[in-house]
Amino acid sequence: MTKTAVRILIVDDEPPIRKLLRVGLSTQDYVVSEAMNAKVAIEMVKTEQPDLIVLDLGLPDMGGHDLLAKWRAEGLDLPIVILSSRTDEAGIVKALEIGADDYIAKPFGMNELVARIHVALRHRLQTQGEKPVFQTGDLTVDLVKRIVKVEGHEIKLSPKEYDILRIFVQHAGKVLTHRYLLEHVWDGLTDVQYLRVYVRQLRQKIEKTPDQPRYILTETGIGYRLKEGQ
Repeated sequence: MTKTAVRILIVDDEPPIRKLLRVGLSTQDYVVSEAMNAKVAIEMVKTEQPDLIVLDLGLPDMGGHDLLAKWRAEGLDLPIVILSSRTDEAGIVKALEIGADDYIAKPFGMNELVARIHVALRHRLQTQGEKPVFQTGDLTVDLVKRIVKVEGHEIKLSPKEYDILRIFVQHAGKVLTHRYLLEHVWDGLTDVQYLRVYVRQLRQKIEKTPDQPRYILTETGIGYRLKEGQ
């Protein structure tokens, strides 16, 4: 898939938002279609066959969560990036758990949205975890040899710390919810404090300034995101 061939469907009931997205994404050579409600969006997915959907959660005729759940239940495997208010942390978490690929909070910058779209599209084509060696900045993770290095120096991690880092690497650039990480590292243990403790320990080992992390970024109230690799 080349960038000029990528078709994006914007699903939002606010004309100014649709115009902003249409103009901004068109300048990036994306082909943009628009739907003002869920009914139109459902039809356009069939007729337009977009490569990615930007979905607002606040639609007039059907909740964005319900529309997202419907598409995923029907087997729609397109990347879907959610638009939501910056204060709607619960709504964002719910959307990610239903099957959204990422989110962008209103108000947003076009560069940030384009970056989210790029990551979501790339994940559908080839995940970071398929590469034997992942690198971002001075951090290198060899997924085959299980070797972690910072500035060329090997870092010793506990098995649990490595499991967390491995999941981050496999989904680099994508936000992972607290629940997702707990389910995949602790088989569903629900106490998020365990996760926070291990992430803090991991940052102490791989971050130059743990209180101002460069690699493992906090998505407040939602989860974490590993900085996208090279």
